[in-house]
Amino acid sequence: MGKVIDLHAHVVLEDSFGCAGKYGPELSNDEGLQTFRVGDYSMRVPYRESVFMDVDKRIEAMNVLGIDLQVLSPNPLTFFGHIDAENALKFASSSNDAMVAHIDGFSDRVLGAASIPLQDTDYACAELSRAIRELGLVAAYIGTDYGFTLDDPRLDDFYQTLVELDVPLLIHPATNNGIRGAADGRLGRFGLDLIVGYAYEETLAVASLVLGGVMKRHPKLDVCISHGGGAITFLAQRFDSMAAFMGNTSHFVEDLKLIWFDSHLEEGRAQDLVIETVGYDRMVYGTNFGGWDTPNEVTDFDRSLSKNAIRLLRLPWEEESEGE
Repeated sequence: MGKVIDLHAHVVLEDSFGCAGKYGPELSNDEGLQTFRVGDYSMRVPYRESVFMDVDKRIEAMNVLGIDLQVLSPNPLTFFGHIDAENALKFASSSNDAMVAHIDGFSDRVLGAASIPLQDTDYACAELSRAIRELGLVAAYIGTDYGFTLDDPRLDDFYQTLVELDVPLLIHPATNNGIRGAADGRLGRFGLDLIVGYAYEETLAVASLVLGGVMKRHPKLDVCISHGGGAITFLAQRFDSMAAFMGNTSHFVEDLKLIWFDSHLEEGRAQDLVIETVGYDRMVYGTNFGGWDTPNEVTDFDRSLSKNAIRLLRLPWEEESEGE
């Protein structure tokens, strides 16, 4: 059987604490309760001495679940999409250095994705190049909300840099709208920020990338969206119907096949719909490792997705995996 590769695994990097100036991040301990703060937003979460901060504990847990390799990505709470560009660059640079230190000595089990200060395209391109060429990180990692849409022309140089560096872009939403709580206060109950809020942001992101022409302007760009792209495959036919209603020609359903999606959905109909819409070869395995919805086992289906991850990540052991 081939290796199991997980592309949805977040990390909390202590060496990046305080590197965004007054925005943090910081992890405090008040009477035994850990509080993680980013800007004006805070949440109680036991990060310290967990798989999020302890790489040895992570690998132990990976062994138990049966995961061979993970791509570690920055905590989505630290996208800092709404702070000034200077502090965003300072944080991204420190976070990327911290990522390299965190995974040092474990390259056979964990790889790293880079934080990007997307507020400023020049900063974003420069830090992306440094992270890939000098630090050896394997992907870029961004959020969905920076005060402009992902098809904004200002990002074309960033997308072209990804193509030139031959690395994928991984996209994941955040619950804290940059440095505050959920933008819509109605999402502050019942975990709706994680369930509905994420799906909303992911759906908007894919719509921007496809309808905004990003994937056509950059045909060699590889973009992977978390959680199966939110509600995008459920609504795909309606996008084509709306185009027809407005008198336009749409190839939305077909163009969705230019995007990659991670499998971190409930097993069954949700995953089946993504595969039915875009094809099995555009899905990669993801777990939200250590989070509230981490799966309890690796299935044969999950394992089979690793050959897709090998292509997306440009890993050098495709022949080995296919021969196992």
